[in-house]
Amino acid sequence: MNTASSPQTAAPSTPTVDLQAMLAETHVSDVIEQLDNDLVGLAPVKQRVREIAAFLLVAKARAQVGIESEQPSMHMCFTGNPGTGKTTVAVRMADILQRLGWVRRNTVVTVTRDDLVGQYIGHTAPKTREVLKRAMGGVLFIDEAYYLYRPENERDYGQESIEILLQAMEANRNDLVVILAGYKDRMETFFRANAGIHSRIAHHIEFPDFAATELMQIAELMVGRMHYRFDAESLETMRSYIERRIRQPNFANARSIRNALDRARLRQANRLFARAMKGARASVDELTLIASEDLLSSRVFQQEGSG
Repeated sequence: MNTASSPQTAAPSTPTVDLQAMLAETHVSDVIEQLDNDLVGLAPVKQRVREIAAFLLVAKARAQVGIESEQPSMHMCFTGNPGTGKTTVAVRMADILQRLGWVRRNTVVTVTRDDLVGQYIGHTAPKTREVLKRAMGGVLFIDEAYYLYRPENERDYGQESIEILLQAMEANRNDLVVILAGYKDRMETFFRANAGIHSRIAHHIEFPDFAATELMQIAELMVGRMHYRFDAESLETMRSYIERRIRQPNFANARSIRNALDRARLRQANRLFARAMKGARASVDELTLIASEDLLSSRVFQQEGSG
C-alpha cells in the first residue's frame, strides 16, 4: 500500500532585525568613536556610554518588531571633579539619544542654580518652567545640582524648583532627559535629602580624575588642536608642571591644563612681541612653539621656588 506523506505545515517565520544596518543608519558608532577621540582615558565612562547606546539600539529594534515594553527612565547623574569631561559626555549622549529616537532634538541646555531658582516669591516657578521649555525634546544638564537644595536657609526657593523638575522628569520622560552633575559626595547628600529625584535617576556615571600621564596626553592633544607644539625641552617642562599642579589646591583636571596652556600662549605672544619691538622677525617654528620659558613663568613653579 502506497503511503502518501502528509503535507507539513510551514512554521511561521520569526521576524528579525538587522542591528548592524540600524547602527550604520544611525551612525551611533561614529559618535562613540568621536567620544574616544575627544577624551583621553575615562574607560569606565566610555563603557557606560556604550552600554546605554546598546540598550537604546535594542529598545529601538524591539519596538520595530512590535515587542511592547515599559518606557524606562533615561535620566542620569554624572559625578566627578571639575574638568573630567562631564559636559563633553553630555553633548555626545544627547547625540546618541537623538540618533536612536529617544529624544527629538540633539541639543543640551546647560544650567546652574541661578538659571532655575528665583530670589523672591513667585520668581522660581516661571524661571524653572522656561528652562524646561527650552530643554524639552532634548537634554537638560544641571551643573552643580546640589546647590538647588539649601536646607540651612529656610527662605530658600530651591525646593520649589526641585518639585517642578520632579514633575517634568516623570511627566515628560519620553521627551526629556535630565542629567544632574556635581561632586560625588555632595550629590550623595543631595539625593539623601531628595529621595524623589534619586528614584528617577536610572544611570549613575562616575568620572575619575585623570592620571598625570593622561593629563600629559591631553596637553599634547590640546596644543595640537590649537596649532602649537612643544619641543623636547618644553615637553619635559609641561610634564613637571602637571606633576606640581596636581598637588596644589583647586586643581581642575583637563580644565586646569587648558588654562595653563592659554596662559603659556599669552606669554609666548608677549615674548615675540617684545622681540618685534626691537625689529626681530618670527619664523613659523617660533610662532607655533610653546617654549619652556613660557611655562616656567607660571606661579606653579614660582610657588615652589623652581624658577
